[in-house]
Amino acid sequence: MNLQNQVIAITGAAQGLGKAMAEEFAKQGAHLALLDMQKEGVEALANDIKKRGVSALGYAVNVTDEAQVEQTFAKLVDDFGQINGLINSAGIMRDGMLLKVKDGKVADKMSLQQFQSVMDVNVTGTFLCSREAATQMVETKSQGVIINISSVSRAGNMGQTNYSASKAAVSTMTVSWAKELGRFGIRTGCIAPGLVETAMAAQMRPEMREMFIKSIPAQRLAEVEELAHAAKFIFENDYFTGRTLELDGGTRV
Repeated sequence: MNLQNQVIAITGAAQGLGKAMAEEFAKQGAHLALLDMQKEGVEALANDIKKRGVSALGYAVNVTDEAQVEQTFAKLVDDFGQINGLINSAGIMRDGMLLKVKDGKVADKMSLQQFQSVMDVNVTGTFLCSREAATQMVETKSQGVIINISSVSRAGNMGQTNYSASKAAVSTMTVSWAKELGRFGIRTGCIAPGLVETAMAAQMRPEMREMFIKSIPAQRLAEVEELAHAAKFIFENDYFTGRTLELDGGTRV
């Protein structure tokens, strides 16, 4: 797919990875629908992107709210006339051990809310946005691409029961949708990064950060621009579908 004049929706677009994706795709001449709960953030980004000579609109939406997601995707197709791509960048992390044991007794447990909140955003949000994007692609007869963001943690990682489960789920959904939607000209892809140089990574304790980086063969964290480049590759390579692209610097959890 040539990104010039294509309409791409990006969730979690107000900051971090989503913002980097938006800026990269604007350079390629794509028109952008920017989705995030931070209304001021996406509107400011949209205004900045318009200076590049492409169309951009910000939409305030909670990706876990079915009615909001349905309304937002219907509205963006009204605004742009079509949708050719979706990047599910919205996601959260709430790490914790399944159990905390002291002196042979369970002192604490991961709460259902802690588990469910991550599943709601990372899995349900991805499902709802992808379902509605695919619906609009089919009904407007627009070929398109859906990209999910997984993680190296999808293989399972200590202290990440909820996050690992959610990232394994979005990787497998990518395969299912490739098989279901291919006949409509819709491809799917998934990117599984290791730790990325974002505000969240910057909050790590220096000694923990240094120890983690030493475990990475590439000896550094991923840059958000490198993930944006990976997304660009998936969009532009018309034979890529139903697969997860690992971008982890050689890390294996």
